[in-house]
Amino acid sequence: MSDLHTRTLVWYDDHARVLPWRDASASPWSVMVSEFMLQQTPVARVLPVFEQWMGTWPAPVDLAAASTGDAVRAWGRLGYPRRALRLHQAATAIVSEHGGDVPCSHAALRALPGVGDYTAAAIAAFAFGQRHAVLDTNVRRVFARAISGVEFPAKSVTRAEREVANHLLPDSDATAAQWAVAVMELGALVCTAASPKCAACPLKDVCAWRSAGYPEYDGPPRLGQTYAGTDRQCRGALLSVLRQSHEPVHRSRLDIVWIIDEQRARCLAGLLDDRLAVALADDMFALP
Repeated sequence: MSDLHTRTLVWYDDHARVLPWRDASASPWSVMVSEFMLQQTPVARVLPVFEQWMGTWPAPVDLAAASTGDAVRAWGRLGYPRRALRLHQAATAIVSEHGGDVPCSHAALRALPGVGDYTAAAIAAFAFGQRHAVLDTNVRRVFARAISGVEFPAKSVTRAEREVANHLLPDSDATAAQWAVAVMELGALVCTAASPKCAACPLKDVCAWRSAGYPEYDGPPRLGQTYAGTDRQCRGALLSVLRQSHEPVHRSRLDIVWIIDEQRARCLAGLLDDRLAVALADDMFALP
């Protein structure tokens, strides 16, 4: 291993957060659930929902036996509720195609509904201790700065990034899996996007970005996410009404929570198309 690996792994041993999906007793299913929930959602928001979810559905077979509406309701306010549908679909596929056990191969994981390259690599590494490059936003930022000497990576993963990540993988499967989570944690806690804590970084003496004098990002404009007034907020408001009721909801109750008629109609149609809601008779709506 290089000095880069040693510095990062030693730091991780001393600073890693204690999280339920990282516990030695954590099941592959718990790792999978955490990966779905953590997509674009901070750990602090995920933790309480994760605990309730795992208490209700501790194995894929439990979730597969529930309705999609139950899954959407339990997802709460994590956002991007289509993830709940995809996780339910994945659980169903695990039961029907893998005997109820989360598959361990990257290819089998990748074939599950809602599982992309990153998620498959993360589950294979974190649940099964395999050697895979795990490229989430935090890891990509650490590599961009420490290796490439730029403040931020490209908008989407490039071939060059994958080559760097694969080149940096330790030879040992177990060490490679630990390296993957260690770099991710470093990006989450120290090498953050807005206010990196460079003085506390274990890579400060070998960081290419620091050595270059912290050159500012000169790529395409990085647009911050907006929420207020967006269709995403409207969909969330409508879905919240459906989620809070265990009975069908009349359209008039949806009209109250969003006053812009055209936007509300468009977002309600979108929820129906995405199968996050169903239309019943007499202008009534419900979770699926």
